Amino acid sequence: MAKVTSKYELMYIIDLTRGEEEVAAIAAKFKALVEANATLDEEENIGRKKLAYLIDDKPDGYYIRLVFTGPPEFPKELTRVLGITDGVMRTLLTLVE
Repeated sequence: MAKVTSKYELMYIIDLTRGEEEVAAIAAKFKALVEANATLDEEENIGRKKLAYLIDDKPDGYYIRLVFTGPPEFPKELTRVLGITDGVMRTLLTLVE
């Protein structure tokens, strides 16, 4: 049976009040997680941007975008880990066609 993979795009925002070192550590953690379970196609550190609306009374966040190809069960686990990680403010994971 052929291995089924799909292409996904992940955008997440890290809380800037954590400090530069912790922002870098969180970004490295998720990059390593994606590389361990899928093929990382593209990484874009967008950087500090103003949020469209306040999230937990914070006006700014650090944006990161990852594009990867992986098995269909991996996005569920990735979303779970993103949701329980302190410092991650918002996430959006989409299937790229």
